[in-house]
Amino acid sequence: AQIAGRHPERWDGQGYPDGLKGEEIPLGGRILAVADALDALTSDRPYRKIGTFEEALQDLRTNRSKQFDPRVVGNSL
Repeated sequence: AQIAGRHPERWDGQGYPDGLKGEEIPLGGRILAVADALDALTSDRPYRKIGTFEEALQDLRTNRSKQFDPRVVGNSL
């Protein structure tokens, strides 16, 4: 529950529920945030067309150090 509840937190502290920043976010939550974003970006959603895997990777690159832990993104690419 602690990991699942932390994936909306952002590396830059702008997430929720607690506004945790950087290393304050448990590693599992940081990993889950990247995995969840990759899944969301490459899956068909009612509010958005399915994206390509390359587009999803570019989004992760763009948002590392903002939304995502840069090390987790780097190790995921």
